[in-house]
Amino acid sequence: MRPTGLLHLGHFHGVLKNWIELQHSYECFYFVADWHALTTHYDDPSIIGESTRDMVIDWLAAGVNPGNSTIFVQSRVPEHAELYTLLGMITPLGWLERVPSYKDQQEKIKDKDLGTFGFLGYPVLQSADILIYRAGYVPVGEDQVAHVELTREIARRFNHFYGREPDFESKVETAIRKMGKKNARLYKDARKRYQEQGDIEALSIGRALLDAQQNISLSDRERLIGYLDGEGRIILPEPQSLLTVSSKMPGIDGQKMSKSYNNTISLREEPDEVARKLKTMPTDPARVRRTDPGDPAKCPVWNFHQVYTDEDTKQKLYEGCTTAGIGCLECKQYVIDAVLEELAPIQRRVKEYLRDLSGVDSIITEGCEAARDVAQDTMEEVRKVMGLTARR
Repeated sequence: MRPTGLLHLGHFHGVLKNWIELQHSYECFYFVADWHALTTHYDDPSIIGESTRDMVIDWLAAGVNPGNSTIFVQSRVPEHAELYTLLGMITPLGWLERVPSYKDQQEKIKDKDLGTFGFLGYPVLQSADILIYRAGYVPVGEDQVAHVELTREIARRFNHFYGREPDFESKVETAIRKMGKKNARLYKDARKRYQEQGDIEALSIGRALLDAQQNISLSDRERLIGYLDGEGRIILPEPQSLLTVSSKMPGIDGQKMSKSYNNTISLREEPDEVARKLKTMPTDPARVRRTDPGDPAKCPVWNFHQVYTDEDTKQKLYEGCTTAGIGCLECKQYVIDAVLEELAPIQRRVKEYLRDLSGVDSIITEGCEAARDVAQDTMEEVRKVMGLTARR
């Protein structure tokens, strides 16, 4: 996430709840993308520094567990910038200019000059963020799939240029023998069917076979995947998009909740202010008097009920609205109670972390060190294959 202000309910329902689930099934890396924030806030970066620790506190309070996940700050792992620079050497300009969000954001954000190298190149930095950890999956919504696909293209191009070892074929044969006779035969058959007949199913079979191997190293597995694909050794694996169901949290004006629309409820909002914002939400404009029946489909409050209210209660509220059996304030109270109940434990934990800022800083430092260990391993190999290591 980019540190550009306090987190709100849209972040919680759209991203954080998913992160909390994923950390129980995957090795997860979650980071504060402060360099990315500079692509649009370069003229006033003060909010970035102020928001970085607050963002981590909100993550922790929401349930992201540093015992299960690596939490770090992008700029404190400088290898991201190094890989960004090196990937930029091989990324065609046309690839960046066709990224859907490039022109879209330039048109939407009129108050800033986004005609900068940093804004044009941010998808390459995003690719570096992913590839430096050799990520298998990237949790994204549908609007971000294009960015992951660009990352895959960059990884494929990198592997094509630099994935050829002088003794690649002999190392492949050695790795195949480690699989055992039966698995070696199945692997060679799958490769032949894919390479000679274009059998995509055979490619899937070959990859599944390699995933099941316990007696070959990660390097050998990468070589065999590259040999199967016809590319060479895979230095930077191509990540897959892990499509997530992104809850479109409504704002208090009926639009999508966003700081740019000034329609948010922050995770740290005082209870009285939460109640005030929700009580003053607009409702069905046709319902002028308490006795006028309403149409929930035309009421922004009804969107909140889709997130917070169970089916039986929604049915009761629907009937009450359409028959004027209940008033708008009564209807809103269900949402107010649900939001306050959701925020209470988060806000309690926020206060605990604010009383122990040194503990929060320790979590960030430990996460940065753990992330950097992984990043340094990747960069050591990247420098080697690109001919950047010192000759002895």
